[in-house]
Amino acid sequence: MTEACLARAESADAGGVFITLTVERARREAAASAGRYRAGRPLGPLDGVPVAWKDVFDVAGTRTTAGSLTRSGVEAARHDAPCVANLSAAGMVCIGKTNLSEFAYSGVGINAVYGTPRNPRAAGRVPGGSSSGSAIAVALGAAACGIGTDTSGSVRIPAAFNGLVGYRPSMGRFSTTGVFPLSPTLDTVGPLACRVSDVVALDRALRGLSQAGSDFNPSARHERTLTVPQGELVDGAEPPVQYRFTEVLAELEAAGWDIQHRDVRSLDTAQTVMDELGTIVAAEAARIHRDLLSSPAPEGLDRRVWRRLEQGAAMPPAALARLRAEQLRLMRAVDRELDGALIFPTVRIQAPRLAELERDDELFATANQAILRSTMVTAFLGMPGIALPTGLDRDRLPASVLLSLPAGQDERLLALALELELDVRRPLESAVHGNHVLGTRR
Repeated sequence: MTEACLARAESADAGGVFITLTVERARREAAASAGRYRAGRPLGPLDGVPVAWKDVFDVAGTRTTAGSLTRSGVEAARHDAPCVANLSAAGMVCIGKTNLSEFAYSGVGINAVYGTPRNPRAAGRVPGGSSSGSAIAVALGAAACGIGTDTSGSVRIPAAFNGLVGYRPSMGRFSTTGVFPLSPTLDTVGPLACRVSDVVALDRALRGLSQAGSDFNPSARHERTLTVPQGELVDGAEPPVQYRFTEVLAELEAAGWDIQHRDVRSLDTAQTVMDELGTIVAAEAARIHRDLLSSPAPEGLDRRVWRRLEQGAAMPPAALARLRAEQLRLMRAVDRELDGALIFPTVRIQAPRLAELERDDELFATANQAILRSTMVTAFLGMPGIALPTGLDRDRLPASVLLSLPAGQDERLLALALELELDVRRPLESAVHGNHVLGTRR
């Protein structure tokens, strides 16, 4: 299985997907796993399963580039990041480190230096970012699952554009130690896979827990209420996206789900606050890269990333302070206001055409904002979310819905996602490809 993934990772289709392949480590870990199976002592269902890591994670013996030439001279990591170590302890096989938007700072997935991974589900369209390589590695079969980071949508967006499941947990659920930051307040680690059950297994392993038992509240299994927020999260979607979403709601109602359409004021207020003041991400990213900003733009740095960093540096301290205060207030408000899980299109536009965004900076900026707008608001509110594939829209492009709940309700969210996936198996199956994590041994 590892050899098949390595061969796929080195194929022409995988151009721009990996920055570093860890071939020796992969073969060593695969051989150790095979030995445990022969001895009848596997470590669990993830033992021997290949995984690809976004190149913001420290993997011992490799440089953590964050997709940027400005980091080409950094020393190789001496130790695995805790998340990497946890999956290694579960027996998983590290295939390599994947490409991303430079510094993880766009939802588009373009990388001008290392190349942009090609979207195998939508030819000529962007892969989604910033965890583009981790998503494409799974979509191509170069890994059974990928691990990325999600600050404003960087796991959920490429999942949506590639017909995958993408999970952003509550902040702090998984360790971010040994992970190159974008915005420490909002950064999370998240898996990309083909099934919710895979994400559940990865959730436990990323926290260093055994695969035995479950954190789920059994009563959540019987919850059948979903809330569709009125306003731009649905009404602002492009017609093909909105049409497929309407079909999915009808399918869920037919399966017995209670679909409620209503205003969720805390969501609307959060969006208004960010429109007025800017984002925490912009301010914190500029602070992380202040040394770069204190000199002329380095050669090779994406001009679009540089422009966004400059904009973040211009945010007044008073605006950032107000953003932080509003974030805490609105996180409490959405917890009080929301009953059923939110459901809405993960991304409100179809994956844009890659060539158009590569040659037009203004079009890139407009598309990036539209791609991130829906996932960013729930990230600001600290809400865990799962992007679920729902087949294809009427233009034969991958479609996706986002399930979200207030901060800290991850077990309830995962249980709901498992339940929903069962009820919409037919449309989900049309977007899923290859072996899923827990099916690789079968």
